Amino acid sequence: MDIMLKKAGAVSLTFTAPPSKSYTHRALIAGALAKGKTTLFRPLESEDTKLTALALRALGVSIEEQTGRTIITGCDGNLPDRKPTTLDLDNSGTSLRLLASLALLARHPVILTGSKRMQERPIGPLADALPAIGGTVTFLENPGFPPLEVSGKLNGGTVVIDGSMSSQFISSILMAAPCAPSGVEVVIPAPPASASYLDITLDVMQAFGAKVTRNGYERFKVSPTDRYNGRRYTIEGDYSSASYFFAIAAVCGGKVMVKNLAPESVQGDRRFLDALRAMGCRVTYGKDAVTVEQAGELRGITMDMASSPDTVQTLAVVAALAKSPTTITGISHLKFKESDRINGTAERLRALGGDVSVDDDSLTIRPALLHGGIIEPANDHRTAMSFGVLGLGIGGITITNSECVNKSFPGFWGILKDSGVLG
Repeated sequence: MDIMLKKAGAVSLTFTAPPSKSYTHRALIAGALAKGKTTLFRPLESEDTKLTALALRALGVSIEEQTGRTIITGCDGNLPDRKPTTLDLDNSGTSLRLLASLALLARHPVILTGSKRMQERPIGPLADALPAIGGTVTFLENPGFPPLEVSGKLNGGTVVIDGSMSSQFISSILMAAPCAPSGVEVVIPAPPASASYLDITLDVMQAFGAKVTRNGYERFKVSPTDRYNGRRYTIEGDYSSASYFFAIAAVCGGKVMVKNLAPESVQGDRRFLDALRAMGCRVTYGKDAVTVEQAGELRGITMDMASSPDTVQTLAVVAALAKSPTTITGISHLKFKESDRINGTAERLRALGGDVSVDDDSLTIRPALLHGGIIEPANDHRTAMSFGVLGLGIGGITITNSECVNKSFPGFWGILKDSGVLG
């Protein structure tokens, strides 16, 4: 389905942030591995999170979805799969990576595979690390890439892992670790990409009863005696998804309030609000809401977004309307997302008249006269949503295959339509 966007005037809008995708994935896994029953309130219902739930069911975990909540009967760290299992995770990299270590808790070998793009996304560093804690990994086609077969048993021990490509490799081992009969120590020799997502992982683990001690982002030690316990758990609002609403205020003018956001959240994409403030927007925090107001012309900034990867494209489209250059750094790992988000963003902005230069770890966006055009998002949900926001700012942009937003934010276009900014 194609979405055609007209230029919107100054806005005065209130939205509610959808539940966090990152928290939902991790809470589903913690609940599945827990002893007893877990009820998740306000889980995100998206293509990606449904893939995680389907995979856990395929491994024998009972998951019941009800309106506004999900009930999980945990397996206490022993997956009750009855036969070798193939998990097709389609285009959900989070699902495939987080479940790769969990597969060591299955009774039979587990094959993890996905879409054509998924089979181009590296998983070698995680596969290299799993043997240290009891795993055996076999690549079924191309070394270092899905599909892969995981077998063995999670024993525990010390594992060294390279997280410079993705912190999800580290999160994968951490989430399974409380179920190991002996402790697991994870050593990270170089700064991990998207380090803030490790804070989300630990936040969920500890909420479900796991005990983790840490030395920054260099070393994590998971106790073998503090296992997951079922509980009632509410998924907090998602700053990544909220970024598109905040960006509407920045590019259209006016004011946007987004509710259902925890002001003290560990989500790294909160940093997007710091970027907007530095560009000249007014940002106000309430008890469970944040308001962004355009306060004059946008000015360019230089900002490291290494821990805020999911809002880089949103920042790039805002920067395209600033009056001075913006450089976004710390983003080399974005080449391995659902699409190459560095070069893909640059190419699409140039197609709309933008002046953009790229190197391995940064984007620089300079002022230019933009015009409308057609944006094909290459099945990347964040590309579709960020350029949709730009369409509201300049008009004349058509997003093709717009339904790809269902990966993380199924209601996105409907919410914009209900708000009146999307005709």
